[in-house]
Amino acid sequence: MEQLRKQLDKLIDRLANSDEFRSQLEDLKSVYPFSEYEYIISHLLAAQKLTLDEYYELRDDYINRNLYLYLFEISAPRGFGEVWAHGHLKELAPSLERPTKKLDKDYSGQYDFFLAPKIRIEVKASRAVAFDSDEPLYIKALSSSSKHPFDMNFQQIKPACCDVFVWLAAWRNLIRYWVIPSYEVEHNKHYSQGQHRGNVGEGNSI
Repeated sequence: MEQLRKQLDKLIDRLANSDEFRSQLEDLKSVYPFSEYEYIISHLLAAQKLTLDEYYELRDDYINRNLYLYLFEISAPRGFGEVWAHGHLKELAPSLERPTKKLDKDYSGQYDFFLAPKIRIEVKASRAVAFDSDEPLYIKALSSSSKHPFDMNFQQIKPACCDVFVWLAAWRNLIRYWVIPSYEVEHNKHYSQGQHRGNVGEGNSI
């Protein structure tokens, strides 16, 4: 969003009344889907200070930088961590199976996927957001190229319950994946045991 703002600010300089226009923006009231950005772009097009080809280029650049911004609009943690992450991973690896007692007689909901012949997989997902911001997720979502300190952790990690962890980390513009044996997670210096009182073998990693 910061980059788009800078691009539009340069385009506003093309207007003959650029200072007056910026003053109007300070008092502008926006209601979805009529936003400040729509207001700026429509004025630039009407004043013929932004060509249609330039608009398409501006739009395409923004979309390419924000392919996964929609993930930050999922407010419910389970909606992101389970519904989206599990579905996304299943699309990437169709051979993964939902565990059942038939596949694993000891299964009782302690992991997410089963890979034949006997690999138990736990999926964890998180999103990169600005560390020192209280804004909504979609506002403080970060690009992978951002130098801003970010907050990202993977919670309720129980190495004893699976053989492999698959971690998905989402930025505005890309998704990164890690496949890590549970043994390595349990013995990593960044693994913090005892996230919740009374939960044996559970921790989180940052």
